[in-house]
Amino acid sequence: MCGIAAIIERDPSRLAPEDDLRGMVTALIHRGPDDEGRRHEPGAALGMRRLAVVGVATGHQPIANETGEAHIVGNGEIYNFLELRRELEGQGHRFRTGSDIESLLHAYEEWGEDFPTRVRGMFAVVIWDARTQTMFAARDRAGEKPLFYVETSRGLLLASEVKALLTLPEVGRALDVEAVDQFLTFEYVITPRTIIQGIMKLPPACWMRYRAGAITVQRYWDPSAIPVRPWTDDEAAEALREALQRAVTSQLMSEVPLGAFLSGGIDSSAIVALMSRGASQPVRTFSMGFEDGSYNELPYAREVAALFGTSHTEQLVTPDIGELFDRLIPHFDEPFADVSLFPTYLVSKVARAHVTVALSGDGGDELFGGYDTYEAQALAARFEGVGASLVPALAAVGAALPPSGQKKGLVNKFKRFINGVATAPADLGHYRWMVHLDARRRARLYTPALQAALAGSDQYAPVREVLSRGQGSDALNRALFADLTLYLADDILVKVDRMAMATSLETRAPFLDVDVMELAFSMPGHLKIRDGVRKHVLKQAMRGLLPDRILHRKKEGFSIPLKNWLRRELQPLMRELLSPERVRRRGLFVPAEVTALVEAHVAGRENHAHTLFPLMVFERWATAHLR
Repeated sequence: MCGIAAIIERDPSRLAPEDDLRGMVTALIHRGPDDEGRRHEPGAALGMRRLAVVGVATGHQPIANETGEAHIVGNGEIYNFLELRRELEGQGHRFRTGSDIESLLHAYEEWGEDFPTRVRGMFAVVIWDARTQTMFAARDRAGEKPLFYVETSRGLLLASEVKALLTLPEVGRALDVEAVDQFLTFEYVITPRTIIQGIMKLPPACWMRYRAGAITVQRYWDPSAIPVRPWTDDEAAEALREALQRAVTSQLMSEVPLGAFLSGGIDSSAIVALMSRGASQPVRTFSMGFEDGSYNELPYAREVAALFGTSHTEQLVTPDIGELFDRLIPHFDEPFADVSLFPTYLVSKVARAHVTVALSGDGGDELFGGYDTYEAQALAARFEGVGASLVPALAAVGAALPPSGQKKGLVNKFKRFINGVATAPADLGHYRWMVHLDARRRARLYTPALQAALAGSDQYAPVREVLSRGQGSDALNRALFADLTLYLADDILVKVDRMAMATSLETRAPFLDVDVMELAFSMPGHLKIRDGVRKHVLKQAMRGLLPDRILHRKKEGFSIPLKNWLRRELQPLMRELLSPERVRRRGLFVPAEVTALVEAHVAGRENHAHTLFPLMVFERWATAHLR
């Protein structure tokens, strides 16, 4: 696990100044505290910071091919690198190191731009081929490892994080106002945009070529193209259990201490159960909870840890949330408002005190139907047929009900459901309940200048486009494809990568193994949600390994009591960041509307956390990064 950076000059004879690459690499030191490598040659400069996990003694990067004419820097882990190495050595390639990343350089030489299709793992790599004056870059299928790029007058700049690009003076910091709109709508910015004009994300499952000043981006893997098969329940459960076991086993490769996150939910519990099978020593597991009772899942995690005899570490915390907010929000480089970033950072910090690598259950919800938004969509389909005329009245009732301070609860669920039905376009499907700023509130909140700048744009267009690409008539699989492409890639995996890397911890997600993902998309939706039971096939696959009380536990989600903290611990910071003076100076939002939202939330009349927290995040980010 590393941080990588590259400068590809438009003029092939130009040598990039050493200070330019050094500054980029230094900005990524948290991603790789163990080692630094840089290479300068006419036309290109490659650099990296390394967290040594595989090939610890010999894996210094950049790595050269046999002739020294091609070099690679890479971030991630290649789980089938030994198989690739044996095949490539059989073709006459000679390896210099024990690093898994070196296998990708020789794979590029042997198979060209098709080589990512042969790779199993999580990765972002940049290759400079001096023979053809070509830069080739690629990202893993799910998007576990990030790669950003920007084209400037000098050429192409690439890095694992935006902060490395911003070290160079030619990279501007002008806001992309459509990205601002996306952020306030969904709480994250959707690929390929970033919050800064010109800086782009290379999408997951894509490669990029830069040659003679021209950029080409191409997708090499598409789960929506996988045909659905007529599985029986038993066949599907057995195939899933075997594929997930293989994925877990392959991801145990490490020359440094390794463990797992454990929440007590089915996804993380399944990973720990499969890690424990045949293990020669207890699996290290890590959990954390908040003292607010409805946000504390430690008892569930403790139960699973005892069941499998893990070496378990847990922490019940009352964090200094103001200090964490101030430190972590700028770390994301662009606004990001999924509040589970805080517990993700805290559990990563707990784990990093004991291990260097942690496996997680990320991806299980998006592959097998774990979110309550799928249930809401199914309910809405029935409701809209017979009760559409009741929507305005029910919406008024929902608006009049004061929110509960509990994590979920009947009142909060009703308000959330009816608000999604009443305010979001029906063609968004289950994304109606993932929209945090509807058109009515948007019109009140945005200044006339911002509204004019957004004229003609459609913040829902990326969701509609992805939903249209899903698998034919299977509505659930279309929804899952959208979540894999959008929510997982741009929210969940961004959160995990940045917060784990902030502690120099590597995370791995066995559910995102290519065989598991392709198997999931070959299964029809009725195997994933049946009679209102989510993750049906996963529960069948884990039967006998996990007890029924774990298999049928309601999903809680990895969250914090944010709405309560905004009324208490975070209220002073909220009032500071969202003061009329600061809001007016930014020129994007109407100060009186922001103040009204603050007062209604503090008084407990409404829960505006999903509007106020993103506004706070944006202001803190802008203070740190905008000139």
